[in-house]
Amino acid sequence: MQNMGIVQSVRGSVVDARFESDLPSIRNILHADDGRVVLEVVAQRDAHHVRAIALTSTQGLARGAAVQDSGAPLKVPVGKTILSRMFDVFGNAIDRLPAPDAVQWRSVHRAPPALVSRSTKSEIFETGIKVIDVLMPLERGGKAGLFGGAGVGKTVLLTEMIHNMVGHQEGVSIFCGIGERCREGQELYSDMKTAGVLPNMVMVFGQMNEPAGSRFRVGHAALTMAEYFRDDEHRDVLLLIDNIFRFIQAGSEVSGLMGQMPSRLGYQPTMGTELAGLEERIANTDTGAITSIQAVYVPADDFTDPAAVHTFSHLSASIVLSRKRASEGLYPAIDPLQSNSKMATPGIVGERHYALAQEIRGTLAQYAQLKDIIAMLGLEQLSSGDRNVVARARRLERFLTQPFFTTEQFTGMPGKLVSLKDALDGCERILRDEFKDYPESALYMIGAVDEAKAKLPASKEQDHAVQ
Repeated sequence: MQNMGIVQSVRGSVVDARFESDLPSIRNILHADDGRVVLEVVAQRDAHHVRAIALTSTQGLARGAAVQDSGAPLKVPVGKTILSRMFDVFGNAIDRLPAPDAVQWRSVHRAPPALVSRSTKSEIFETGIKVIDVLMPLERGGKAGLFGGAGVGKTVLLTEMIHNMVGHQEGVSIFCGIGERCREGQELYSDMKTAGVLPNMVMVFGQMNEPAGSRFRVGHAALTMAEYFRDDEHRDVLLLIDNIFRFIQAGSEVSGLMGQMPSRLGYQPTMGTELAGLEERIANTDTGAITSIQAVYVPADDFTDPAAVHTFSHLSASIVLSRKRASEGLYPAIDPLQSNSKMATPGIVGERHYALAQEIRGTLAQYAQLKDIIAMLGLEQLSSGDRNVVARARRLERFLTQPFFTTEQFTGMPGKLVSLKDALDGCERILRDEFKDYPESALYMIGAVDEAKAKLPASKEQDHAVQ
């Protein structure tokens, strides 16, 4: 027997429905207006009434319309055939291809893995990007955040990591777009197709123009697909979320629509619980690992914002993007002094790597302190020791830039993938003043440090021209 009810009120995305016999459970999916409107139950108001939030537009829905209880929560397809495909929050294919066959449908609401099944071994996850691998190494099965305001390169960095991971590691990549622009989804799909990495990738999108309920659930949908590849296929998964702040924002909208009293700075009172429910499912188990890299929009570049603070607490590495570095043309525009990683300890990365990373940070921090003196008095007024520190720091800053595969069409520079060994060797040789007589421009936008020698003649000509 179908459990049927009627719509009692429609207020934007909030719909109240009355059921005479069986009251639908919380998180159950309801279908109204012949299935055109999809609702999710968020509260049982009394013995006969439920309040639901719409996952689709409620335009045209009227009081008295019939509502059918599906008897189950939101489900998404999982299976080998979902690879290379693009889905919305309901598991519908949105890449204009036929629906995938031989799939199972699983609920998007799943418990995090039990503590006993989690792996306790700490392993480094190499990205091929120098500044990340040397100064803020990522953890296999961990969560890393890309923090930055609008337009500093979060999405470009995520796209580059997909290219490097899928191209050089036998894993699965899942890209989850939460509340981002439709243009970015289209560009990402065509870029991944061109790069030939689509066969090992799944994309799930809940875009800016979709209702808050849909954006709020798309992260759970992507995680359910990631858990299938980890637990059933025993494969490592790279889960990229762009943007986790939009998940918090969607939760805030849902909370406001439900009439809950807002908390600090207008955020929902349940923000910590909602974020933890999503983040705790990302884990490293005995069968495989879900490594997550999440772009985090920082409102007005304010890192004390509750959304940024709550997200920080879940991460094993924080990669902070700086608008100042972007304006200086130092890409990726990562601030090495604000970024950090829990993996950067001698016991995990090794004594040599740790000592080098500390020396690099020390040199860059000294340079940051000397910048005010240089601005006021000029470089000539510094002691010879301080001048050497400035020269090393400026060369290190330029060496830690890198041309990306995903920006070749804009820059005209071929992308570079740099191994951790090459990156460490290059930094060590710069710190030992091996490149003291080289112009700074020779170290800018190269891969391994030996490429500076190939750039030398052209750089010298440029220097003479400037003089």
